[in-house]
Amino acid sequence: MRRLLLTASAATTMALALTGCGTTEAAPGSSDKSSGRITLTDATGAKVTLDGPAKKVVGTEWDVVEHLISLGVEPAGVADVKGYKTWNSAVPLKSTPEDIGTRGEPSMDTVASLEPDLIVATTDLPTSAVKQLRKVAPVLAVRSADTSGQIAQMNKNLDLIAEATGKKQRADTVKKKFAAKIAAGRKALKDAGRDGTKIAFADGYVTANQVSIRSYTSRSLIGAVNEELGLENAWKAKGDKKYGLATTDVEGLTGLGDVPFAHIAAEEDSSDPFGHELTKNATWKSLPFVKNDDVHRLPGGIWMFGGPGAMGAYADAIVDALKK
Repeated sequence: MRRLLLTASAATTMALALTGCGTTEAAPGSSDKSSGRITLTDATGAKVTLDGPAKKVVGTEWDVVEHLISLGVEPAGVADVKGYKTWNSAVPLKSTPEDIGTRGEPSMDTVASLEPDLIVATTDLPTSAVKQLRKVAPVLAVRSADTSGQIAQMNKNLDLIAEATGKKQRADTVKKKFAAKIAAGRKALKDAGRDGTKIAFADGYVTANQVSIRSYTSRSLIGAVNEELGLENAWKAKGDKKYGLATTDVEGLTGLGDVPFAHIAAEEDSSDPFGHELTKNATWKSLPFVKNDDVHRLPGGIWMFGGPGAMGAYADAIVDALKK
């Protein structure tokens, strides 16, 4: 569980009315209607050619798995199925896919045994692993994150996977639903007098009895969604170049001031430092948002690096929390 908390730090304006700031390394796909063949350029610059829309697909990362499910494609194989079910119940698996191993080290033998039409990965997967997977089936790699436009990148990934699976109309529907949630949430916050409210979102983990706190800056995906909702980010750090995340400790929270503090912990994860380890910490107890009971644990099962489904669930959750 610690690895999934650390992966993102080590290593989405939106499509429609909300996009416009993402990069364009993944070129639009083309199709030969006479033969049904589809040719795409993925985030690594590799050409990916398919005989037709992929039906039997394997996903090596949870965001691409969510994209597949949202598009109506139940994946044949998923990395760390148990982890996905724990961290992304907002967009649940409806089938029983084969577990292909960890997100960082998928089992080549297991993937090969599934005989997939397509393997969808992200640029976080080691190049050596992608090279091995390409010997099994075509691999479509999407860019994992982009601080210049996280929501735009999220939607771009969805569109690329939709091209590969013949689900372009479904992708448009998914994006429209997300845009509608953001618009409704922004209005609800404005009506509640919360427009422009500064907020700090974080998650945390414990290693060797030491609490580490991961801050989601304005350049993170969660940060981008918050800003689309009309909120401001209380974190001053810029975060890493890919995900917009930064790491601090409990003392690092003292500069936030009197702002709402929100966090997510998996329902099955007993290590919630904000609800357990820090409850007796003097610094934590002295923080304005702790004293004012303005700490909000959002529902588990919302993957903080997910797609429109997970981010829509996050928008609903943070709006509900701040309206109270």
